[in-house]
Amino acid sequence: MPATSDLYIGLMSGTSLDGADGVLVDFSGGALRVVAAATESFANPFRAELLALNSPTHNELHRAAVAGNQIAAVYAKVVHALLAQAGLQASQIQAVGAHGQTVRHQPQRTSDEPAGAGYTLQLNNPALLAELTGIDVAADFRSRDVAASGQGAPLVPAFHQGVFGRKDAAVCVLNLGGISNISVLPQELGDALSPILGFDCGPGNALMDAWCEQHTGQPYDAGGAWAASGALLPELLASLLDEPYFSQPIPKSTGRDLFSLEWLAGKLAPFAAARPEDVQNTLAEFTASACVDSVKRYGKESTSLIVCGGGAFNTYLLARLQAGLPQVRVSTSDAHGLPPLQVEAAAFAWLARQLVLRQPGNLPSVTGARGLRVLGAVYPG
Repeated sequence: MPATSDLYIGLMSGTSLDGADGVLVDFSGGALRVVAAATESFANPFRAELLALNSPTHNELHRAAVAGNQIAAVYAKVVHALLAQAGLQASQIQAVGAHGQTVRHQPQRTSDEPAGAGYTLQLNNPALLAELTGIDVAADFRSRDVAASGQGAPLVPAFHQGVFGRKDAAVCVLNLGGISNISVLPQELGDALSPILGFDCGPGNALMDAWCEQHTGQPYDAGGAWAASGALLPELLASLLDEPYFSQPIPKSTGRDLFSLEWLAGKLAPFAAARPEDVQNTLAEFTASACVDSVKRYGKESTSLIVCGGGAFNTYLLARLQAGLPQVRVSTSDAHGLPPLQVEAAAFAWLARQLVLRQPGNLPSVTGARGLRVLGAVYPG
């Protein structure tokens, strides 16, 4: 039977490359309600393959296609887990919003390309996911915004406004995934003097995770304890922050295309004798500094910084954010009704719903697109 409810599934696999998060969301009643949540980790060899595909590599077209199939298979496991947990049938779900795994993000136009000739690439196979689940799949959300000369990212600020926005105060929402991105939510939605803003601050967990795994064998620095054991290297921090991206005006977005392991290796070359834990401390300070500067420059009216994503569990990093923003209350999204690992997945459930309803999903004030656009494409289940 056809779906008649207001139930959507959102799937997200971010630049941290740790796995796929999924939520089943009920949008009926005027406010979203997470009915079920599930996570499926990526196996280490698959993580390594996805990381390799972030850079030019041998036989990458074939490897990317195979990886897209694997992502669809992981997504399907998450979808089936959500349905089982909620006791629902596939026919009761309107659509699945599947972001895919970003491996290239080059929205910038160049002088020898036609207008709108930037691109963004997320590995996925939404047709296969529709086949495996029997549910309509909404995917490829970024491309239409890029075609309209936008950055294609971030796409979550409008969702953040609906969930975390307040009428009595300005708020910033910081997502600490592999890359950090911020939403600046004005006190009054629709105030022409204070549009919703959003952009990528710079690295989130990606460089810290990579350094931690290289030196400890652990995929991430649990709670930031290893970083806390080290000492800051001021000259290294200054070198890391001496990256032109940070002085670029908004709208802007970035990814592993820029903040790669090769980029980090170049910055670390003069510091070969540094203790690994001191480098980790400095990488944490680097992430915190970029985020703090973003709040100070664009969210100076905000009284609250709500943190989501995997980095919300890094208590040392949260402490560094609070130290840099003494007048702002730093808290995780848990305190505001939505667990940190559910926020982005819920946003893609919302984006899927926007597509089904043929409503815009982007904000030109965030991405720089020529106007509001309906985002994504639907693959029937």
